[in-house]
Amino acid sequence: QVQLVESGGGLVQAGDSLRLSCAASGRTFSSFAMGWFRQAPGKEREFVASITWNGGLTVYADSVKGRFTISRDNAKNTLYLQMNSLKPEDTAVYYCARDRLGSYWTAPGYWGQGTQVTVSS
Repeated sequence: QVQLVESGGGLVQAGDSLRLSCAASGRTFSSFAMGWFRQAPGKEREFVASITWNGGLTVYADSVKGRFTISRDNAKNTLYLQMNSLKPEDTAVYYCARDRLGSYWTAPGYWGQGTQVTVSS
């Protein structure tokens, strides 16, 4: 059973930074690609970033490129999302996800419960 637990969300002002963490259970974390998604009120869940099993390839949504950085520590079974220069439009519940298949990102297979990020103007 895969369990993903996000943390690090909160209320910040525009221009501030936050780092989200996602702690994964099990011994297979290092074998799977991981991703971050977000869902704002009244909107569909959207892709934010993904990372391959070894961190060798990262992909970002255009809306966060240059501001957010996805990374992972396989020794700690933890995924991170460093968010800089936050904007009010970044306000959303952020979810981490494990890929449904394997080492390179295809589609989410498992979800965490989410952590709220609120950016005030």
